[in-house]
Amino acid sequence: MGKVAYKKLKGSKNLRQRLVLATLAGTPVVVEEIRSEETSPGLRPYEVSLLRLLESISDDCLVEINETGTKLRYKPGVLMGGKRHMHDCGLSRSIGYFLEPLIILGLFGKKPLTIRLKGITNDSKDPSVDTFRTTTLHMLKRFGVPIGDGLDLKIERRGAPPLGGGEILLQIPIVPNTLSAAHWTDEGMVKRIRGIAFSTKVSPQIVNRVIYAARGIFNSFIPDVHIFSDHRTNATGGGSPGYGISLVAETTTGCLISADVAVSDRKADEMEEELDEKPKLTPPEELGEQAASMLLEEIEQGGVVDSTHQGLLFILCALCPPDVSKVRVGKLTPYGMETLRNIRDFLGVTFDIKPDPNSGTVLLKCVGSGIKNLSRKIS
Repeated sequence: MGKVAYKKLKGSKNLRQRLVLATLAGTPVVVEEIRSEETSPGLRPYEVSLLRLLESISDDCLVEINETGTKLRYKPGVLMGGKRHMHDCGLSRSIGYFLEPLIILGLFGKKPLTIRLKGITNDSKDPSVDTFRTTTLHMLKRFGVPIGDGLDLKIERRGAPPLGGGEILLQIPIVPNTLSAAHWTDEGMVKRIRGIAFSTKVSPQIVNRVIYAARGIFNSFIPDVHIFSDHRTNATGGGSPGYGISLVAETTTGCLISADVAVSDRKADEMEEELDEKPKLTPPEELGEQAASMLLEEIEQGGVVDSTHQGLLFILCALCPPDVSKVRVGKLTPYGMETLRNIRDFLGVTFDIKPDPNSGTVLLKCVGSGIKNLSRKIS
């Protein structure tokens, strides 16, 4: 056996994305100096949880962490997929943190992936499970993933911070061989707005107040607005009170632009100073108006996806066959720019970036790396 050549990386920045790209490229990595200068150095509990999740869906995957957690050695294995997987995501980050890696890696497994995730379904840090169900999964059809049998996300229980208690069931089909290159530049005009407002362990009237406030903003612009309500109590409402709203604007060309907001009685994080007073929750009316304003800002920026989906869009383009993919986005986010750098480092794919001064958007072109689902052939 030859000696394994590890790619050396430093710091904790974009660790999740680096692990995903390393897995797809089959590149072993050593990450050093993980928060080594901070008062609480090393990997966070949610990052360790992500590594355990990668181990559970892979075969022959190697994860080594030193005693202080400041050095990680990761050698990717064969993505197996399969049914009856279960993972507790913990309470330091929501389920949304784990969904993006699962969606990308699940496509390149040996078998379709079915996994049950437990934890926080809606919080203020990560995209909600509602956004993944309504928007993220539909992005995949642009790249040749069949929307229908085998691609689904069911929210069985909701869970707000700090106690969580949520549960979802995710199903991801495998790509038979490769993804399809996308030519996706026409964002179209908004024709309807849909959404879902949820509440757990609070009065059902709060959901109605959130919906009423959001509709008050949208009714000035568009008549076709429908926001569903989802009030959860007892076991299906998790362990903590909370409420929020997820909104999606659908355009005439089938683009989905999303925004979501949630509030909860979240305890101060371990790394933050303890608060003397209990933080006040955002009133329902203010929350509804905030979510509606965020969606309008995303629409105004233009592009075929909203700002939170830029990273995933670029990765999917880079994974396509050696053919030209062309996409249009709004203003490049810092996360989007970091994604482009990581794609270059791991997959060797560079993007041609051209601003469009007429619309204020950005056009990106790349030739895909042609990554194939090799796991499927190992049987």
